[in-house]
Amino acid sequence: MQILLPLLLWPLIEIGLFVTIGGRIGLWATMAIILGTFALGIFVIRLQGGGAIMRARQGLRAGQAPTQDLGRGLFGVIAGILLILPGFLTDVLGLILLLPPVQSLLAGAVLSRMGGQGTTRSATIIDGEWHRMDEPGQAPMRDITKD
Repeated sequence: MQILLPLLLWPLIEIGLFVTIGGRIGLWATMAIILGTFALGIFVIRLQGGGAIMRARQGLRAGQAPTQDLGRGLFGVIAGILLILPGFLTDVLGLILLLPPVQSLLAGAVLSRMGGQGTTRSATIIDGEWHRMDEPGQAPMRDITKD
């Protein structure tokens, strides 16, 4: 029920905003805004997606986990998708999601829920030896590293 209600209200809010704003500024201005935010969404997706991949590669080369950069890039792509979708509410949400402080805040929240902090953490290395022991009655497994 928590997901169903917003899914039902979202289109109703969008229709109400179209009628209200379209009645005040006119049909052609409304269409121009919708087409303009569509073009902006395409531009944002191309810019944010490519930029996030480049920053992630640079972070990997420097030996850092690129989680924060990928998070920002992902939210930038989501913002672009929201801008592409027709509607004033989705456009406002997409524009808000383009703000770097909002992206950082959301990326930090998502990373903390996933257990990471957006920083590189040193792994604990335990030195040891292992031996494979075959099940009784089975033929010994062949070691492919010696071929």
